[in-house]
Amino acid sequence: MRNGGFCVFILFVSCVFATPTKLGGLLSPPRADYGKCHSVNLNDRLDCFPEKNANQRDCEARGCCWMAANSDLGDQPSIPYCFFQPKAQSYIFRDIKEVSNGIEATLERSYKSHYPRDVEVIKLIATYHSDDTLQIKVIDPSNQRYETFFPEVDLPPPSTTNPLYKFIIADDKQGFKVLRKSDNTAVFDASDLSNFIYSDQFLQITTKLPSENIYGLGEQRKRLKLSSEWSELTLFNHDAAPMAHVNIYGTHPFYLLIEKSANAHGVFLKNSNAMDLILQPTPSLTYRTIGGILDFYIFLGPTPSDVLKQYQNVIGKPKMPPYWSLGFHLCRWGIDSLENTKQVLKRNLDAGIPVEVQWNDLDYMDNQNIFTYNKNKFNGLPEFVKDLHNQGRRYVILIDPGLSGSEAPGTSLPYDRGLELDVFVKNSSGNVFIGKVWNPISTVFPDFTHPNAYVYWKEMLKKFHDIVPFDGAWIDMNEPSNNEFPFGCPQSDLESPPYFPNIDGQYLRTKTFSMTAQQHKGVHYNVHNLFGISEANITSRAMSEILNERSFIISRSTFAGYGRYGGHWGGDVFSTWDELRYSIPHLLDFSLFGVPLMGSDICGFNDNSNEDLCNRWMQLGAFYPFSRNHNSINLRDQDPAAMGSQVIRSSIKALNIRYSLLPYLYTLFWQAHKDGLTVARPLMVEFPEDANTYDIDTSFLWGSALLIAPVLENDPQSISVYLPKGVWYNYYTLEALQSGGQSFDVKTDKDTIPLFLRGGYVIPTGSAAKTTKEVRESPLKLIVSPDELGRANGVYYNDDGVSVDVGTKYTLLEFNACNGKLDITISHGNNSLQSLSALILGVEEDITSVKVDNTYHQNFVYNKNAKTLLIEDLQIKSESTIIRWH
Repeated sequence: MRNGGFCVFILFVSCVFATPTKLGGLLSPPRADYGKCHSVNLNDRLDCFPEKNANQRDCEARGCCWMAANSDLGDQPSIPYCFFQPKAQSYIFRDIKEVSNGIEATLERSYKSHYPRDVEVIKLIATYHSDDTLQIKVIDPSNQRYETFFPEVDLPPPSTTNPLYKFIIADDKQGFKVLRKSDNTAVFDASDLSNFIYSDQFLQITTKLPSENIYGLGEQRKRLKLSSEWSELTLFNHDAAPMAHVNIYGTHPFYLLIEKSANAHGVFLKNSNAMDLILQPTPSLTYRTIGGILDFYIFLGPTPSDVLKQYQNVIGKPKMPPYWSLGFHLCRWGIDSLENTKQVLKRNLDAGIPVEVQWNDLDYMDNQNIFTYNKNKFNGLPEFVKDLHNQGRRYVILIDPGLSGSEAPGTSLPYDRGLELDVFVKNSSGNVFIGKVWNPISTVFPDFTHPNAYVYWKEMLKKFHDIVPFDGAWIDMNEPSNNEFPFGCPQSDLESPPYFPNIDGQYLRTKTFSMTAQQHKGVHYNVHNLFGISEANITSRAMSEILNERSFIISRSTFAGYGRYGGHWGGDVFSTWDELRYSIPHLLDFSLFGVPLMGSDICGFNDNSNEDLCNRWMQLGAFYPFSRNHNSINLRDQDPAAMGSQVIRSSIKALNIRYSLLPYLYTLFWQAHKDGLTVARPLMVEFPEDANTYDIDTSFLWGSALLIAPVLENDPQSISVYLPKGVWYNYYTLEALQSGGQSFDVKTDKDTIPLFLRGGYVIPTGSAAKTTKEVRESPLKLIVSPDELGRANGVYYNDDGVSVDVGTKYTLLEFNACNGKLDITISHGNNSLQSLSALILGVEEDITSVKVDNTYHQNFVYNKNAKTLLIEDLQIKSESTIIRWH
């Protein structure tokens, strides 16, 4: 039971307000009016006692209503017994004034809250940034409070001509809301500030939601669509395997909501402190954070894609990955020697698995120390990496943030140089903070917010890269993870705040730093969630300068805006069918968060996988944007070649399709980098007008044109696949399916992941190959899949795959097809294609001739049974080429 220890039966009568008393500069709250209390619906109760062990006496001392479970209410443990009465005075608006591009107002607190150090006078600043983006910032005008320095917001000066919204203050001055002008939908509704609290270490506000179709708010293991049935999400970066109701590696306080009209909006809270988010059936969302300020950005859409673009205009658009990073990656914790690394790679290459990137976990290190390698077990590592490069392959290593703090002076450059530059995190006494991760004795941690951190980190990366020329950095354990406190943590309000979020652990410092640890940008209590993104920012920039190429970073810890620095993986997932399924909403959440380069450890990380599970996971993992097979130490080998002939056959089939689709996938990443579009896309983002898509998180799209429907259970004869309204083509048979928005029974076999091409699109593809370099060098092949009106369009982006300055030297082709004609336009750059081919689907009439511009073209094949037309050896020599067929 959330708030009560046992059930009681109480007869309530209406109470008159007791005379409030003065306490600490504010009046103590009056007694609750139980006439008003009875008017509150069960689902609308706002919890007035979120701590444990609620009771009537302490509840009413807060001026709140107490109604325990009884025969009328039912014993529903999620419903709070202690709740705010409606229009309970908290803050009241004063001194409201219009300013250029917005409104400013002062709010005064009426009565003392339960939490210490209320801010009695606060200031609300509503800034109209653009016609579709509004910021609502609530600050303490008398004292500078901590404000997060990530994401790195760089918006142009506010400018509005015809805003889509109205900011309205309630007539009774006890609330506000933001309305969508077109239909008066309240996209942020805090019109009743009964539970609004703004104290030193506890900030709380509730917004009513216009529908239950809400997504985002991570990182947690959960379904894509959030439950509003009294669910709670806790955001506090934490080293824990993904499990239900546990805060894990990242913090992204952003949600996307589809309204009943199918319009969409989004809300982002720019706050890096630990927080709980409570969804209840009103529906409403309550924010509780233990520090910082309230700084909301509201995005008006009106489509889901519009919302995500607007959000990324604030937090930054995703980094363009190097082309090679879209190949298949192979890793394992427990490959304890270079010889074993070579053997694992060789058996997969010999089996026909197109491995692009070989990784090593911490096994390669000397005594678990970063920027070292074991000269015995990994003797010859530099030469091995150079040989990979000669093969057209790449190499990525693990680089944890912690380094040994127990080396003798003059024996460890990373430690000595860090002391010299004063870049290590300090404890509350100002000495270097000492913890324990992998190092045998003790660990110290760079403070990536320190002005000298970039110089230090780049220097360490460069010196090691000069020895082992690695191509990418895997930054792990950076929540930050820490297992011991040799010198303890002093007790303070930072270690034991008056409100304790529902985190995994007994203390905020569980498996991490003391909250009193000191970093350049503030105490760890405030900047904890920013450790990983601070490291990623510096690592990404440093690696680009070292390589003189686009950097490749995969980080476990993330925060809002992380996507502009690198990619993410799903962490220590378990090898179960459930986790296979949950990996899809996990992937799609990060699409909403602006981190498209994402995927979970294929076949699972924890526990032993098995052939059937790994078979299906390899099929799905071939369509993760970041595709890596990886598992833990002391488990069975689960690389594809180790799992038997079935997994090998299935993996080759799925990965060959992936590699052939890399021109399309790379184009999607460019569109994400340029415009903030999604790569792995939830169906509800693409089809918001179709309510049947709102709950779907077992299939997903690449862009608009390819639907991936993985098999998520052991050996079914068929699966049900929902296809939104339109024409869809079976990827394998090329058969056209006309859907009215319905589910289809799709037969399955062990070798195949069901895929569907959406009518209306042109997809650029290449040849299946062993490396991404070979794909890039293969002729371009267009798949033209017309819609019911015979139309299709698409684009193809190509550059050198590694240049840091994306969008300077590139080729962009545009394709438009309509009823027997395909127009290919070079809209940017010079055509670097020798030739291309086009496969047109759904061709109903016999084709007897093909013309390229005004010249007959002989190299074509019409397949009457499949209703396809293949036109080969097309030479694109001018800015616009038109192909016609009759």
